[in-house]
Amino acid sequence: MTTVTETDRKSTLGLDHIDRDYTVGDKQIKLQLWDTGGMERVASVTSSYYKFAEGAILVFAMDNAASFHSLSQHLLDIVTYAENAKIFICGNKSDLAEREPQVSDAEVEAFCEQCHSLISATYKTSCKTSNGVEEMFSDISRILVEANRSKMELQALEQHSFKIDSAIEADPSEESSQCIC
Repeated sequence: MTTVTETDRKSTLGLDHIDRDYTVGDKQIKLQLWDTGGMERVASVTSSYYKFAEGAILVFAMDNAASFHSLSQHLLDIVTYAENAKIFICGNKSDLAEREPQVSDAEVEAFCEQCHSLISATYKTSCKTSNGVEEMFSDISRILVEANRSKMELQALEQHSFKIDSAIEADPSEESSQCIC
């Protein structure tokens, strides 16, 4: 993981995209990461990206309560447009130890409880120091592979299953000792 210095950072205008390769067990996977930046002005475009998403990370700044409170709207968008996606919550700016965070662990926990089983996992990261970032993406990769493995196993069972139709009624004019199966 490369640490981004302050001079390397730039604001995202619209959508930002990056591909990352991960190895989970014996599987090589590629994550396509689309950063919408939570921008409502690209909402008409983002809904089409959500449609095929297998996972979504909702990121808030731990020093900005307003960014945390906007998660519910973004969660609603994901549930609406990517109904089968695994959803993850990430509190960023965990490196701000000198300041008291505006969002507590208890608030994040309460939010997740209100969402019932919609949230697959929560993380704390620092994009400034890269603390927790690689671990988060590795964990998300593992969760997505496990979810896809379960889907593939179910599909394999469906392909190898058979259907029992209702029995064909016997013709009463034929000899009764004949089997209809």
